[in-house]
Amino acid sequence: MTCALSPGKRKRVWARSPEERPGSPCSSAHCRAQLKRSREPRYRQYSSSDSGVADLFDTPSPSSDEASPETGAGARRAKEEEQLELSIFRDYGQAWYCFQKERESRFLSSDSLAHQPQVKEESRCKLISWMIPVHRHFCLSFESLCLAVNILDRFLACTPVAADCFQLLGVTALLIACKQVEVHPPRVKQLLALCCHAFSREQLCNLECIILLKLHFNLGAPTLNFFLEHFTHLRVQHSQACDRDFTEAIDAKAMARGVAELSLADYAFNTYPPSLLGICCLGLADRMLGHQKRMDMRVSGYSDSVIEDCMLKLQLLVSLNGTSLPRLLPLELSKKHVKTES
Repeated sequence: MTCALSPGKRKRVWARSPEERPGSPCSSAHCRAQLKRSREPRYRQYSSSDSGVADLFDTPSPSSDEASPETGAGARRAKEEEQLELSIFRDYGQAWYCFQKERESRFLSSDSLAHQPQVKEESRCKLISWMIPVHRHFCLSFESLCLAVNILDRFLACTPVAADCFQLLGVTALLIACKQVEVHPPRVKQLLALCCHAFSREQLCNLECIILLKLHFNLGAPTLNFFLEHFTHLRVQHSQACDRDFTEAIDAKAMARGVAELSLADYAFNTYPPSLLGICCLGLADRMLGHQKRMDMRVSGYSDSVIEDCMLKLQLLVSLNGTSLPRLLPLELSKKHVKTES
């Protein structure tokens, strides 16, 4: 079944925003719904990438110092939220982890492009590279992005998709994920505006129904974000109750999240379960930040050889995308990363 939903083939320039496309009737005043954000995002063109993230939109991170001028207040608020989550984790964390770990293999699509004649690895990389700044543009959680990529891959594994509606599949998967995770998901017209209205509301809603039917409404997948959060809480719980350990754990999670975003766009990492990617991203983050007290990798249950193999591939991915990673990190952490690299 081919998902040819657009009325006619339109040649779209994926790499550009609606405002930048030549001859486009759209303008920033009409294409985008009004959103509260710190400043207008600046966009860059995509370039082909053999591995990892294609050239990203230069979108400011909502968690960066530019978005939150009161760095001290933001840090205190983050610590208070983390302490609240940690108290919940003590009661239910391990039971919830065992439940999600048992379900993990059911939602893993390791060969989703095997039966896609029109969608290739590079197309998937470009689409997810576009979805990353889109989710930041709407100030969505990392959980929403991870779930959207999972929905995208699982749908690709069971349904052939036409190249001219691949971008529509991306925004529809993101919308479904946001309805699962976010309190205030983006509106349909906001998502369509980012596609410069190349698709109609009816097409998006029809595709949403098709996705839900094909996936049998099974949307609660264990995500990479879940395992990042779990292992971070486990680390904080087992560490000494001091500010330095807590700060290092939070920094490692933020760095690991940036590495994880790179891995989402690289099809080669589809073979790894999210629990393995989560622990390896945290381990690599500790190395990159030069932490003395590092994550205990044994808590994941994976062997040292499996962990080291995944970490080496992640390290190669980071080295190939050295200019993209800093734009995925909070400003202060990006500065720390630059210092450790030098």
